[in-house]
Amino acid sequence: MQKSFYLKYLLLPLLLSGCSVARYIHKEVKTSPVLAQHHVGISVYDSARKKTLASYQDDHYFTPASNTKLFSFYAALTALGDSVPGLEYQLQDSVLVFRGTGDPSLLHPDLPTSAVVDFLKNRKEELMFSTARTDNPAYGPGWSWDDYNDYYQAERSPLPVHGNIARFTSPSGLYVRVQPEFWQDSLDLDTTVLGLVRDRHSNHFRRSVNALPAGLEQDIPVRTSNQLTAELLSYGLKKKVTLTEQEYAGTWKTVYSIPSDSLYKRMMEVSDNMMAEQTMLLYAAAHGLPLNTTEAIEHAQRGILADLPDRPLWRDGSGLSRYNLFTPRTMVALLGKIAKEIPQDRLFNILPAGGKSGTLRTMFKGQEAFVHAKTGSLTNVYCLSGYLVTKRGRVLYFSFMNNNFIKPTSEIRSEVARILTGIRDRY
Repeated sequence: MQKSFYLKYLLLPLLLSGCSVARYIHKEVKTSPVLAQHHVGISVYDSARKKTLASYQDDHYFTPASNTKLFSFYAALTALGDSVPGLEYQLQDSVLVFRGTGDPSLLHPDLPTSAVVDFLKNRKEELMFSTARTDNPAYGPGWSWDDYNDYYQAERSPLPVHGNIARFTSPSGLYVRVQPEFWQDSLDLDTTVLGLVRDRHSNHFRRSVNALPAGLEQDIPVRTSNQLTAELLSYGLKKKVTLTEQEYAGTWKTVYSIPSDSLYKRMMEVSDNMMAEQTMLLYAAAHGLPLNTTEAIEHAQRGILADLPDRPLWRDGSGLSRYNLFTPRTMVALLGKIAKEIPQDRLFNILPAGGKSGTLRTMFKGQEAFVHAKTGSLTNVYCLSGYLVTKRGRVLYFSFMNNNFIKPTSEIRSEVARILTGIRDRY
């Protein structure tokens, strides 16, 4: 009897704190003028106690925006090792035939130098790029056609080169430089445009005759094709690369490019859409599938994601598509699956840290980082899903999803930060 009494006494603070989180969430959502007129869903889970602490409409579906990248991240964790497969190749007499795996790192300006570059440069055989296993639309379903000129909507391809973008810089605002220089002759002055734009259906770039902002750096997606890939490779390697559509049987060997965490960190920290899209093609290649996003997603949902509480409507790798729909409790279940695949210190190094890095650097300022999470933003959408470390050192999985608001996103973001800070302090 005495032992039972003391056990209850010891557990009482935990029970009360768990209940207080649920009461706190419901009170804040119901009384917050910021959250009053839009759709809100929240799920908070204690990983040590294996218990949901709070749920508010967590079984409702929401547009996740870039929270979708957590799905792509998990898929990659289950399929890739410590290094990214850069390309696959085989020898055909005096010809080295190679094909893409979806790896985005080849000559990418923001990633470590890919080992694929030296591999191809140092080969004595003729280089031939095989396009036989590639059949994937450049854009995902539900992407906005008029965002083609914006850095965040680079096209998908089996073997991206230079990140499938042209990077324009102008220190003074007068002379404009482009990398790779391959594109310099494709840039013209135009009295009818403001800033820098690309023609919608071609790789013809135009700039205003007026001075551009000093210190300008602007990435513009290029219109991809297999022929362009061969030309960019020839230019970058200073070796001729030809194309073949022939399907080659036999064994393909793999060349690895960069550490996987370099890809993951860039993808998650700055919410790089192109890298997330290519990650799903890497997943497809790792499973012997055609380089097709839809097939990769369907494969993942039949296998590694079959046990989620609510079946996701998952349409692309990045979250650009508004066709994606996930529930907060499914996001939390996914966070649990991620945590089983990767040590916590490594995971927290990859994800943005509140007040410190990436898309969370302006949230939770002035505090020691206690939130490591993925943001998701589209017009009228702000979601945040990840890991919260409480003052008592407990690690909670959470998903806080907001859809269909008309207030400024900054107000929603501040309210999310305030409520999460309250959870940190109370549990």
